[in-house]
Amino acid sequence: MIHTLAIAGYRSIRSLVLPLGPLTVITGRNGTGKSSFYRALRLLAEVAQGRVVAALAAEGGLASTLWAGPERIGAAVRRGERPLEGTVRGGPVSLRLGFAAEDYGYAIDLGLPVPQNGSMFNRDPEVKAEAVWAGDVLSRRNAFATRAGPAVTALGADGRRRVLIGDLPPYESMMTHAADPQSLAELLVLRERMRRWRFYDHFRTDAAAPARAATAGTRTPALAADGADLAAALQTIREIGDAAALDAAIDDAFPGATVEIGETNGAFTVGMRQKGLLRPLAAAELSDGTLRYLLLLAALLTPRPPGLIVLNEPETSLHPDLLPPLGRLIGAAATRCQIVVVTHAAPLAEALAGCRGLVRHELEKPFGETEVEGLDAPAWEWPPR
Repeated sequence: MIHTLAIAGYRSIRSLVLPLGPLTVITGRNGTGKSSFYRALRLLAEVAQGRVVAALAAEGGLASTLWAGPERIGAAVRRGERPLEGTVRGGPVSLRLGFAAEDYGYAIDLGLPVPQNGSMFNRDPEVKAEAVWAGDVLSRRNAFATRAGPAVTALGADGRRRVLIGDLPPYESMMTHAADPQSLAELLVLRERMRRWRFYDHFRTDAAAPARAATAGTRTPALAADGADLAAALQTIREIGDAAALDAAIDDAFPGATVEIGETNGAFTVGMRQKGLLRPLAAAELSDGTLRYLLLLAALLTPRPPGLIVLNEPETSLHPDLLPPLGRLIGAAATRCQIVVVTHAAPLAEALAGCRGLVRHELEKPFGETEVEGLDAPAWEWPPR
């Protein structure tokens, strides 16, 4: 389980170190940085997939995602005694992401590139530093591997540090180039764990939504991010997961209703029988809210829970009456894997209030910077460049 998440220099987040629990709820008014938090966590996951540079490019490049405020906001400014003004930076421009879990921690520092003559990729960010360590806080004593510039140094079985890679390109992460059993097994374990993280963000529910179409009938223990394999995922839960929990969750949200999976020439479809109707409603007939709830059911009742599931505004399109059942569903799922919920719906946050292991952070944005008032931030150290 991740117990500390650190973000620095990303959009509205100048510097934020948050404790996480088995269930973490991120709330806040519009514009306080909830989307920045979600994107930063998703960007961290892209490192393990080898796509962090491409993901930043899709957001407009590093320059457009960096914290745009001053390097520091002084106490006099916060007291209203002085206006907010730009200052000359004393440190390097960087976007830093990291986390500490019960066994391993990881952090990456991305910076502006050194322009190269003849290259058309001079807008790509560079990896300036990385580290993998054991324990809560990075130190020289507990670092398994560190990366500074092109060199990756690892701790050997004899307790000595050796250069594992001396010429790692600046656009590549040691997460994808040094993670193997022979080189650094700890990094391999961490990378595979991060690759299993799942993110669900605004399922499509329009008439052409993938979840409304027939899908190939193959076992699906993990719902796809776009929900295209909904029918197969629900049938997989029935056959190798907790079918009773699925039926109970459907009845909790839609009393008297049941979900049926149809099959035609190997293609699966979703249907729902509702009280008073003579035939099941096809996926094309379901309301946006009903379809979205079924998608959330399939995501949260997965027969193979990952280490982390992140839900971004799961309340979208849901009727207020569905928020308490959704809260119960999320609370039950949080007993099987760690869950982070980003929401602006106060009723959903209230429905989650009694869940075991809950940690709630309400974001604020004074002086353009995303903060959490009264936060007792965990200890944290970034890897040096």
